[in-house]
Amino acid sequence: MRVIIGADHNGFEMKDRVVAHLRENGIEVRDLGTAGPERVLVEEYAVGVASGVAGGDSDTGILVCGTGQGMQMFANRVRGVRAALCNDIFTARLARQNNDANVLCVGFDITGGDHIIAIVDEWLATEYLGLEDDTLARLAELER
Repeated sequence: MRVIIGADHNGFEMKDRVVAHLRENGIEVRDLGTAGPERVLVEEYAVGVASGVAGGDSDTGILVCGTGQGMQMFANRVRGVRAALCNDIFTARLARQNNDANVLCVGFDITGGDHIIAIVDEWLATEYLGLEDDTLARLAELER
């Protein structure tokens, strides 16, 4: 599994924890940054991660910011990306299982660090069940 990850200045510390956790578990991770608390443009990281997933360079993406909202909004502007804001395990599971979401967005200010690790683990362990192929086809048609 190949994961691409990015964060803004609100989420960089949590991103670093997620990167370490994934690497400890043998997962290939491409870290786009940011690496510090200096204010950055959310879209730089959101579009970077989304483009990596849409282009096939990574199997999935993870984005961390204060609420997850800004990251999700920008990531979903990239054709082929289905970014889901998931601040709990149940939502993460269903976003993958039912909607074939390919980018996970989490909010560090909303969800605690250990819980984010659990969300990421659930996200990566869950596969799309194929139950919403017709919905995904309509979504793809809208992108054209």
